[in-house]
Amino acid sequence: MKRREFITLLGSAGVVWPRVARAQQPAIPVIGFLNSGSASGREGLVAAFKKGLSEAGYVGDQNAVIEYRWAEGEYDRLPALAADLIRHRVAVIAATGGMVAPLSAKARTTTIPIVGIFDADPIAAGLVDSLNRPGRNLTGVSLIASVIEAKQMELLRELAPSAGVVALLVNPSNPNADTISKNLQAAANTLGLQLHVLTASTEREFDTVATALTQLRANALIFATDPFFLDHRSRLVALTMRPALPAIFGRREYVVEGGLVSYGSSLSDAYRQIGAYAGRILKGAKPADLPVTQPTKFELVINLKTAKSLGVKVPQTLQVAADEVIE
Repeated sequence: MKRREFITLLGSAGVVWPRVARAQQPAIPVIGFLNSGSASGREGLVAAFKKGLSEAGYVGDQNAVIEYRWAEGEYDRLPALAADLIRHRVAVIAATGGMVAPLSAKARTTTIPIVGIFDADPIAAGLVDSLNRPGRNLTGVSLIASVIEAKQMELLRELAPSAGVVALLVNPSNPNADTISKNLQAAANTLGLQLHVLTASTEREFDTVATALTQLRANALIFATDPFFLDHRSRLVALTMRPALPAIFGRREYVVEGGLVSYGSSLSDAYRQIGAYAGRILKGAKPADLPVTQPTKFELVINLKTAKSLGVKVPQTLQVAADEVIE
């Protein structure tokens, strides 16, 4: 072979080799993120999800892509949003924002892995066979615990010892609404309290709730945990100020916004856990073999500034027991 021909051949190979190298590089996985609420106000939760992914070695925009779909509180949009993620051929779907999200995702695919956050019993809902061995294409984090509602009622009684009438606000569109209502009714009966259940699934109904609270002469208020409520937490916190009503929530985000007290499992930790699970699935783990985790720690958060404005005296024992006190 002549020298000139050899150089030409070598130069051509230099063009081909990078193409071959690029072809051999693994495709960047696409993660679907489905949420029943809105992106605004959930930045911290998304950050927690990404933190979980990073623990498994995946960093967004570097070696993973996240496709976000937000229902903006309109739960009936979730099936179409889930179907859209499936059309994008995502490798795994993180279904968040209440039970409606994993239910919608599961109804659209039996093959794509799903990691969800459950605020109702995933076994009773037919999503998994058992907590230890989910057995299907879905696993995740269960936030339900039978002790939460009873403890919330007890805490409210401590903060408002003279209260006789308690109102409960639930979203009737939430699959867990009936269970929460029954649990809190049982807790109210135990403490000799009268419980009235109020409902709201749209912003317009918040005004109706405010009127009902006055008519019922409610002395205290409990908010059921719900993604739609979380989106409108500033509006709901305002409901407790006029008239002044001691209120308890299930998430610390409300107390940061100005609510009196919250008691429940850590939502940010749940998002971190499903991020870690999504990363493990991308590495080859099967949802059927990943146990549904349950909360082991519950947060008590108190806003003393709000307590002062409401005229509520927070016992020193509660302040000491709190995981966080906002002053």
